[in-house]
Amino acid sequence: MRFLTIPLAIAGLSLAAPSFAGEAEYLASLQGTLKGTGFAKLRTNRAAISLTCTFTSVAKATSLSLSGTCRSLGVFKRNIDARLNVTGSRYRGTYTGAASGPATLSGKRSGQTIQLQVLWSKEINGDKSADMRIERTSGNGIRIVTIDRDPESGKSVVTSQIDLRRG
Repeated sequence: MRFLTIPLAIAGLSLAAPSFAGEAEYLASLQGTLKGTGFAKLRTNRAAISLTCTFTSVAKATSLSLSGTCRSLGVFKRNIDARLNVTGSRYRGTYTGAASGPATLSGKRSGQTIQLQVLWSKEINGDKSADMRIERTSGNGIRIVTIDRDPESGKSVVTSQIDLRRG
């Protein structure tokens, strides 16, 4: 179950969003206790499951940790964890939360969004790769999105999206 290929696709950047001098300042802006809602698809061709999530984001000068739990109607519960280290402009780390096992994350930040390639430990939706974006959406928000390619149509499909806010 690829569940929350933490969605960690959303292009629109807020015009009012601040610019950041460096990665440490940007990472610090993501820190906090967050709550929100979203959805996940277990496969690209399946219906979405609604989620309620809580996360804790811990940022240091060269690392970010997002740990949380998502639930669906009290029946489904998944622990999710993304840990990223920054070297220069490159982000690398791991993601756990998918039934396929731990995944490797690598990418870079563009504006308000950390754009990551996900390498799953097992094949999901016909391959082992997907994309994840962790976006600062406002002074109080983070959006985590995962996008995968549908093996039948070849089209990109948002397989999970979680919108979180502080407070």
